[in-house]
Amino acid sequence: MQNAKDSFYMALRTRLTTINPERTILIRGAVRPGILVEEAEAPFSQLPNDIFVLRWLGMAADMDLASTMVAEQCEVIYQTCGTQNFGGLDRGRALSEMDEELLAMLQPFYTPKLNYTATPPAAMLTQVFWDEPAFGPIAINRDRLSRSASVVVYSYQEQGE
Repeated sequence: MQNAKDSFYMALRTRLTTINPERTILIRGAVRPGILVEEAEAPFSQLPNDIFVLRWLGMAADMDLASTMVAEQCEVIYQTCGTQNFGGLDRGRALSEMDEELLAMLQPFYTPKLNYTATPPAAMLTQVFWDEPAFGPIAINRDRLSRSASVVVYSYQEQGE
């Protein structure tokens, strides 16, 4: 499933740079697109604002098919305090903008599966695909608005995975 998770993340990351190239984060001295995988980063005391954080949850497999299909739930978490220019009073608009960006990043609902342990990444035989997102309610924590969306990501297991 790691190749599918990597391919899903890289597809969203690439799409985000097209949708909103200004949504970035500075991590360890490098400016990166504003999306990260929680399990691949050092722990945060608090999730950063104005970026998308992917959190992988439960996994399931259907072994009754010709090839085993694996599914893993991905929670996309994001939050904002709005902008300093408006004293944070635009935080609702900022969250709505992130909602729209996430919807745009997820379409189309598939991407080629690549093996990112090779340089350059090696194309595999199948694709990674996912469901439409299920958005949770807005959560309010002092001056911060946050939301999470859940997406189930599917992939067929290939030889050697």
